[in-house]
Amino acid sequence: MSAPAPPSAGAFPSPPGGFAPAPPPSTRRNAELLLLAAAALVTTVSLFLVEASQEQSITWEIAKYGVAYLCLYGIAHLAVRRFAPFADPLLLPVVALLNGLGLVLIHRLDLADEQRAIYNSWTIPSPDANQQVWWTGLGMVVFIVVLIALRDYRTLARYSYTLGLVGLVALAIPAILPSRFSEINGAKIWIRVPGFSVQPGEFAKILLIIFFASVLVAKRDLFTAAGRHFLGMEFPRARDLGPILAVWLVCILVLVIEKDLGTSLLIFGTVLVMLYIATERVGWLIIGSGLLALGFVFAYQLFGHVRVRVETWLHPFDDYNNTGYQISQSLFGLATGGLAGTGLGSGRPNQVPFAKTDFIIATIGEELGLIGLAAVLVLFLVFVVRGLRTALAVRDSFGKLLAAGLSFTIAIQLFVVVGGVTKLIPLTGLTTPFMSYGGSSLLANYALLGVLIKISDAARAPAPVRKKEPPAPLEVATTELLRRPEARPQE
Repeated sequence: MSAPAPPSAGAFPSPPGGFAPAPPPSTRRNAELLLLAAAALVTTVSLFLVEASQEQSITWEIAKYGVAYLCLYGIAHLAVRRFAPFADPLLLPVVALLNGLGLVLIHRLDLADEQRAIYNSWTIPSPDANQQVWWTGLGMVVFIVVLIALRDYRTLARYSYTLGLVGLVALAIPAILPSRFSEINGAKIWIRVPGFSVQPGEFAKILLIIFFASVLVAKRDLFTAAGRHFLGMEFPRARDLGPILAVWLVCILVLVIEKDLGTSLLIFGTVLVMLYIATERVGWLIIGSGLLALGFVFAYQLFGHVRVRVETWLHPFDDYNNTGYQISQSLFGLATGGLAGTGLGSGRPNQVPFAKTDFIIATIGEELGLIGLAAVLVLFLVFVVRGLRTALAVRDSFGKLLAAGLSFTIAIQLFVVVGGVTKLIPLTGLTTPFMSYGGSSLLANYALLGVLIKISDAARAPAPVRKKEPPAPLEVATTELLRRPEARPQE
């Protein structure tokens, strides 16, 4: 038998150069859109479940939350598609679901407040869920402004000292204001004017993270200089401890003057983690932990409000009707929820003071149970892991430290919040990111999300391809006179 004839040249055409062109890089924006639709579905169904369990008539009034949710995140998706097309497709959907679940729980607590007001013949309060939708809309504006204005996140390093100074001033303003303009529930962390209040510490944490990321990159030799070896570990020299001592002193002042345990823990913990990432030295973690313990022992011995927090943490039932009431009700709610929870709208989370803000985790644990609370914590874990993945993928050191710092500050804040609600650590007064009621936290966290998405876009974008310049036309090409080498005379 004769061998089969080879295929003709036209059967498998080869492009010029002999190689097929590379496929266009995938942006995964359609996957993001699909996940956003799933988050919108979960939020809308949860709202209807709350209405049904509260024996409310399901009207178009409840639909406004779902429509507002769809519009806001649809606009956010279009902004990401336009200004950060290669960003991680999971960051925005995870935030959308967390924010949606927070809106559902705030609406559920609004219904409980309405029923209590009707039972006691009080004036029915205005629903906080409406205000939360407005704050989410303003957060989206901040998010989109960051995407548009921050063309290159590396420009933040140029203004790092200015941003750090602004962050310190923002932390200090509530401390120097009179108590009537800055104090709520014993903590001087607000700026209050008639009809408006803001918590500047929420924005200060982002500015300080940018500052420390820039300083650690620029002064890395200072932090990685030769140190002393002890127990198989390398510790920094005493002369190099200045920056961490300065941060420690600022955090102690925040704890003492503003009575804000949460912010001091958050700032110091984030800076300590960034130091470890920049230097890879366990010695910084040991020294930082020792300074943290020393600072709290010092504050416990000298300041009464710190002793009250610690005593309430250790013995919450000793003063049940006063300082221990909040944490006791939180523990009762978590115990009532059990494994599967009482169901959305079927518990009594309004028995916990500040259930919409500091203790929204207790609301989740009571009505969604351990399973639902674990699912929410997994969502936060996904957000943090994707942020750390961005830090690993981005090419420059500033971007790596900035993305890691922004991701870890969410993780540390969540640990502090959940630890306080479950009595693992003393109560701190921090809010749960993207879920708790309040404008300052939402605006600051959406700004954080915008910066992280811009870093993710730079990390995932394909490397630019340099175009080869076409050869110059023959009539304008330069010419060169070549001479033949002269023959040497033979000897």
